[in-house]
Amino acid sequence: MRIQIVDAFTDRPFAGNPAGVLLLDTFPEDSWLQNVAMEVNHAETAFAHPLPEGGDADWALRWFTPASEVRMCGHATLATAHVLHSTGRTQGTIRFTTLSGILTATTHPDGTLTLDFPTAPLTAVRIPEGVEEALGAKALSTYDTGTDVGDLLVELADERTVRGLSPDIAALAAHSERGIIATAPAEDPAQGYDFVSRCFFPNVGIDEDPVTGSAHTALAPFWCARLGRTELTGLQASQRSGKVRVTLRGDRTLLTGGAVTVIEGELHA
Repeated sequence: MRIQIVDAFTDRPFAGNPAGVLLLDTFPEDSWLQNVAMEVNHAETAFAHPLPEGGDADWALRWFTPASEVRMCGHATLATAHVLHSTGRTQGTIRFTTLSGILTATTHPDGTLTLDFPTAPLTAVRIPEGVEEALGAKALSTYDTGTDVGDLLVELADERTVRGLSPDIAALAAHSERGIIATAPAEDPAQGYDFVSRCFFPNVGIDEDPVTGSAHTALAPFWCARLGRTELTGLQASQRSGKVRVTLRGDRTLLTGGAVTVIEGELHA
């Protein structure tokens, strides 16, 4: 069967967040899906199969890290939609049924794609004891992001602090279900982004995720409220880096970015 590696939330190879994508006839056993994700060894591998016409969704979609299945993944959804469009399997808007409900992806004439995801519910929480020591930076505020995202959002002082983080990854694991979103306002919005972030997910086997679509369903309401706008651009300042355009529409968040196929091959398993 064909497997593709797609760099998501970028317009060039070797940037953004790579995801494996496999289009199947049906889902095999979970153990096989997990083994493939472990073999691909990217932050997520997406598995999708077509559904009968006339239903609420067009494709079933699941995401696995090298260690476990996850409830929500933006970049691998973007990658899957890119593969479906670029191979001629579908046109226009695609509806996926997932553990996070029905998610849609729309391809635009310029090749970018927009995901329609649920907005994460943010709940302010007291700064957990030990989280500042684990991050190596002082937190200004912290927020729970709800069950679908499963992260602790940590507001830091400035962009330089976010970029300079060198956290104790093992220590971070105690502070959320999935991991930590560290964020701060952009130092210079004229550079083309309004806020920065970095994401550390030790509880699903990812020390640092390059570009995290699902995290932006929490970053969008946080920064839209702070900046008084409903459309922003976030830069995830990992080594690979990537930008996510966000549009806040109440309980839904639109995530827009590009994608590039970098590898296509045959899976013998």
